[in-house]
Amino acid sequence: MDSSCPAFGVNVASDGFVVDVHSLYAWLGKLRDKRDARGLRYSLVTVLVLVVLAKLAGEDRLAGIAEWVKHRAAFLAEALGWSKKSSPHRSTYSRVLGWAVDVAEFERLVSAFFAAQSKAGRSILVSLDGKTLRGSIPAGETRGLHLLAAYLCDEGWVLMQVAVGNKENEISAAPRVLGSLDLRGKVVTGDALLAQRGLSTQVVDGGGDYLWTVKGNQEGLADDIAVHFELAPLAKGCCPRPVPFPTARSVDKGHGRLECRTLQVSSALRGYLEWPYAEQIFKLERHTRRLKDGKETSQVVYGITSLTTEEASPRRLLTLVRKHWQIENGLHYRRDETLREDWCHLRIGQTQQAMAIINNLVLGLLLRGRCRNVPQARRFYAAHLEKAIRLIYHA
Repeated sequence: MDSSCPAFGVNVASDGFVVDVHSLYAWLGKLRDKRDARGLRYSLVTVLVLVVLAKLAGEDRLAGIAEWVKHRAAFLAEALGWSKKSSPHRSTYSRVLGWAVDVAEFERLVSAFFAAQSKAGRSILVSLDGKTLRGSIPAGETRGLHLLAAYLCDEGWVLMQVAVGNKENEISAAPRVLGSLDLRGKVVTGDALLAQRGLSTQVVDGGGDYLWTVKGNQEGLADDIAVHFELAPLAKGCCPRPVPFPTARSVDKGHGRLECRTLQVSSALRGYLEWPYAEQIFKLERHTRRLKDGKETSQVVYGITSLTTEEASPRRLLTLVRKHWQIENGLHYRRDETLREDWCHLRIGQTQQAMAIINNLVLGLLLRGRCRNVPQARRFYAAHLEKAIRLIYHA
């Protein structure tokens, strides 16, 4: 425990306060403040903590965050050890997030904070997927800030997230993400866009395995896999009955629909496909029936993996393929629909990217505590602000 960390000292009362050195507060205190130290009224860590607290309590826009803090200034001054019972103006939040924070350093620090937690990083599945922040798209244009994230699905936090430059795409940005991660023992999943030979080699050379879905962007590979499953192999001796592929099935009911998944696996093309470290291919059929009117839809997806038959049975592959989409449902959907990320039109400096990092941080804090209903958790912290403060100030 420490009561006198210099990084916290701009607006802290003279008698200081006690903070856990392993807490989020202490980690945020390590961030370099790019502002001139002369005349500062609020330290960088204070502003960031206020934003996180307001986000935990249900506020999403900077105007709402500033007003939320203003109405609780007296309580927060006592709880956070402020020297004055004042609160930052909305413009202060914009300037701090836009110019005072080094977003690359902020991203690394948030990742390091979660990695330092007890039992962190033990799960194996790492999902790669990108997201465009629609609120960052200028009027009359079609392109805005696009972020590529590596998400630890079973633990609910982002290992690394990078901005995709204007002259690159997810394919060229992905090596930067993977290069920053310890891939030993991990299984990296991604959609068809990321099914690239170079990325496959990078993952396996880094000690991990890959599992990609495959579509028309790799025409030769997709065609070979599709033909293989359509023309079922015959047993030795030209038995007239086709040899069945190893298969796993699952049936789920929820959200007003019944979904059946059937995954077939084959290792027969190992050594035939010109794809690095390829061990198995698979065909996934999804059949969905809407319960209210009986409408049915079907979809077929093909894929490839470096996992051997001993490392991944059809059942395990089916589980891994399904878990990949947790990055959409557990991260991107929550950022959009719950934290209203795409509705925030922020134009100052790197404010939009800094807020995206904070959104990842807030979701990681909640999901680390096994929360599954994020709106419900935010209502709880809005009513029990002292518990939200404890979440930040104590390890």
